Amino acid sequence: MRKAAYLAKERWKEFVRALSGRGEVYAPCKEGEAIAFRRLLPEETPCLDGPAVGAPKAIIYHQSEALFTFDFRKDPAAPDKAAVVLRAETEAPPAIILCDRPCDAKGFTIIDRVFLDVDPYYRERREKTTIITLTCDTTYAGCFCTSVGGGPCDAAGSDVLLTDIGHGYYVEVLTDKGAEALNGTALEEGAPYSKEAEERRTASKEALKPVFSGGGEIRLVSVQDAFWEEVSQRCLGCGACTYLCPTCYCFNITDEQGVNAGERIRSWDSCMFTHFTLEASGHNPRSHKWQRFRNRVAHKFVHYPEKYGEPACTGCGRCIRLCPASIAISATVAELAASP
Repeated sequence: MRKAAYLAKERWKEFVRALSGRGEVYAPCKEGEAIAFRRLLPEETPCLDGPAVGAPKAIIYHQSEALFTFDFRKDPAAPDKAAVVLRAETEAPPAIILCDRPCDAKGFTIIDRVFLDVDPYYRERREKTTIITLTCDTTYAGCFCTSVGGGPCDAAGSDVLLTDIGHGYYVEVLTDKGAEALNGTALEEGAPYSKEAEERRTASKEALKPVFSGGGEIRLVSVQDAFWEEVSQRCLGCGACTYLCPTCYCFNITDEQGVNAGERIRSWDSCMFTHFTLEASGHNPRSHKWQRFRNRVAHKFVHYPEKYGEPACTGCGRCIRLCPASIAISATVAELAASP
């Protein structure tokens, strides 16, 4: 389905209040000097002055969460024996992600392929979350979404697509979930505004030229180690690129245990950390920084595409804008894509 509507800007707060009645609303908000996704209060307005520092990935794929709790209980009839009782909670409240960007929404489709069929925690939140995306009307430093098959107006992963046309928003309802979330909100007929929206979108697409062609298809067979040593020289191994990324999904599992109870916790991890591949024996197959950098690029632009048909990158540019060493993965891929 694809239905059009219109939202006047003066009715924005009314619109947000209506959404709040349908679930927890998360949107980019001003946090000090930064913009970050967090729970939006009914009377608040999203901050659209620039891109959010981090992706809204954490709203569905939590940065840290208890998968289950457990405790030990002795059997009164057999004091020398104990039973382990597990308690897992997968229920999640309805949620709405408001004013994410097309690169953020597309990021969920990439993580979906990994978790949706096998992870009840992720699946529960994903199915109960409606994504209302705001198309981009300007480009930001580091953006290269058009190089990886996306675009500033890409609808992949979104339930509703908003386009700022100055006096209001052109609203495209893409899914039944999106239609349900917008039912009863302050919307008008959208057909009269379709031409304005199309003009805005065309201008946005033309403003963002690809950094490389071919969707980032690269081969690493003939790439020498010296290349990776050179391009990774400035890398600090801080992992910021992976934690800010809308598509990275590596995690670690730990058991936090007391005397008679504990919990199993899943937390984000990063392939850029030294200990990520450290084995119990003390051996580390990727002990050098250049090996970890190569693995990150290979996962996104070789291994994931081989399995799923597209790169595990949406070109959001966060890893470029916020890298303390100013490393651009797009430049690395462009160089590899241009090599024979």
